[in-house]
Amino acid sequence: MSPAHTPLTVPDPKLKPVAVPAPPPQEKSRKWLLWLLLLAVVAAAGIYMATRKEPVKQTAGAPVVIKTASAITGNLQHTIRVTGQTAATDYLNVTAPMMRGPDANREMILMELATPGSWVKKGHLVARIDAQSILDHIDDLNDTIETAQADIRKRKAEHSIELENLNQSLRIAKASMDKATLDYKGSETQTDIQRQLLKLTVDETDARYKELQGDVPEKKKSQAAEIKILDLTLLRHTRHRDRHKRDTTAFTVHAAMDGLVVMQQIWRGSEMGQVQVGDRLSPGQPFLKIVNTKKMQVEGQVNQAESSDFRIGQTANIKLDAFTGLQFAGSVHSIGALANGGYRNSYFVRNVPIRLTIEGSDPRLIPDLSAGADVTVGIAQNQTIIPIAAIIEDNGKEYVQVQIGENWERRAISTGLRNSLQVAVANGIKPGEVVRINN
Repeated sequence: MSPAHTPLTVPDPKLKPVAVPAPPPQEKSRKWLLWLLLLAVVAAAGIYMATRKEPVKQTAGAPVVIKTASAITGNLQHTIRVTGQTAATDYLNVTAPMMRGPDANREMILMELATPGSWVKKGHLVARIDAQSILDHIDDLNDTIETAQADIRKRKAEHSIELENLNQSLRIAKASMDKATLDYKGSETQTDIQRQLLKLTVDETDARYKELQGDVPEKKKSQAAEIKILDLTLLRHTRHRDRHKRDTTAFTVHAAMDGLVVMQQIWRGSEMGQVQVGDRLSPGQPFLKIVNTKKMQVEGQVNQAESSDFRIGQTANIKLDAFTGLQFAGSVHSIGALANGGYRNSYFVRNVPIRLTIEGSDPRLIPDLSAGADVTVGIAQNQTIIPIAAIIEDNGKEYVQVQIGENWERRAISTGLRNSLQVAVANGIKPGEVVRINN
């Protein structure tokens, strides 16, 4: 319906307008204050719980655990571990031969070599060095010697001819002298001038004869000297050849004893390596060992602080790192007189060398194996023994706490031999008494 058709309402004069009340104001929400207060209370409670110290509540009747041990009577051993490596006491070093020939500094090439780790008998071939060049040189020297011998024979023949010619000249000179002497004796009928000429002839032939007589021994000396020089030359060539012959015999090396073949390490270029066929050796250079594995030892070192505890003849139990189940009995064979310094950063550490003899043998016992030996440096028999943890040290004295009923008595003791776990007590405690272990 359009507004033009809407009827007009006339207000009733008897009715009065009524006032409408205003809506009440809305209150602000305070819930966030409640949550903030709750969080503050929780935080305060957490801080209190974290910082407060509650008294420890002990359960009634819970016993205090005290470790104890009883003193016993027995034997106590003190052992020190020695580490080192195995080595043979009976062995033979095989070295490259020292050549006696003039070219003694030449290198030698290995042509044959025994198998490493093999067993050889005395007299077996273990190495052979190339000697072909020396053999060729010996052939040349033989030719030189034959030539020198031929020269000596030739010169001796020539000397015989020269000496015979000299003797013939001597005989001619004597005949001429005799003839001149006879002519002079029959010169009574000659004139003085002829007699003087004959006299001059006698003197001339006599001088010639005496001169030739003096030449004969000088000639013999000259010939003998020449032959001596040739003989010395021949001797020099002969000795030269014989030296090389001796060298060639030394180039074939045979085992001088029964044993195990152990190869040495040599420098091959810029690195170390085991000797093998084709290597070049220098005169006198060791390249293998023949060892008797029935006589072995351990070569090790001990700290100088412990060296005074060792004595020759002390027993040892020897083990090999490579074979855990293999053990040998042994004894201290020798102790070094001087300590050796360490290397690089440990140069200030001093160790004393020690050698232990291994008793018995085994096919697995070979040189250069790492080994450890527990050497018994002290034995206390029939002694009162307590744990070393029970000892209390105070002002240089030793004490133990001995149980007397329900109490503990502090008692001074005198100790003797000890190891890392136990100690022998000389006096102050009796076997069977209980001592307290210090935690």
